[in-house]
Amino acid sequence: MASYKKRGYKPGSKAERDEKLESESTTAEVFNTLDEGASSTEKFLSKNQKPIFGAIILIAVVIFGYLGYQKFIQEPNEAEAANEMNQAQIFFNSALESTGADQDSLFVKSLRGGNGKFGFEDISKSYSGTKAGKLANYYAGISHLNLGNYKDAISYLDKFNTKDEMLAPLAKGSIGDAFLQLDQPKEALGYFEQAAKMRTNDFTTPKFLMKAAVTAISLKDGKTAEKHLNRIKDEFPNSPEARNIEAYLGQAEVL
Repeated sequence: MASYKKRGYKPGSKAERDEKLESESTTAEVFNTLDEGASSTEKFLSKNQKPIFGAIILIAVVIFGYLGYQKFIQEPNEAEAANEMNQAQIFFNSALESTGADQDSLFVKSLRGGNGKFGFEDISKSYSGTKAGKLANYYAGISHLNLGNYKDAISYLDKFNTKDEMLAPLAKGSIGDAFLQLDQPKEALGYFEQAAKMRTNDFTTPKFLMKAAVTAISLKDGKTAEKHLNRIKDEFPNSPEARNIEAYLGQAEVL
């Protein structure tokens, strides 16, 4: 156990004197090491001060440049794109509520613009780096799909990328719809399966599982159809797709 030594205490024995000398030596060594470290740091800073200050200045320029871009370029572009998007969406929503020639006309306006505003196609090109510009790809794709322009629909929907719970699988599944209309059921099946896997919810998952199953039946692939139908039956028994599940399972089983 260590013992407390009073102030002014002088070591008497040789062992105590040796201990004191060793302690003073260790302390001196520590301070010498610190001095050497500080000296090395000073030499390094002195030798490399220009590159160091240059790096600091570069980092500052990048940070302030990014903040300036966000404030004076990106934010105004976002607001402008959203303003342009408003009219195109009005045309799009009206098209969904219309039928026949009126519907086609409104979808065309949503794509090409009207009333002095851009349509989805121009918004997609001119504001590609904005949220509205990215979303315009989805609306342009759906508009082309409704107009029967299936290759254009695929092109726009393929450029659309989102983490949204509903829009992500809807966009992927709509590419499947376009391939189905182009009489390419194998490609359609792949996209329906991707759409079903992207998110798990009570709307899009059973919807695209059923489309995948029906497409698989048309391809005489009963095993794949059964897999998708049984998942609907087990996981989404209350979905609209589950109502006629047994009839579809019967078709798949005989393939």
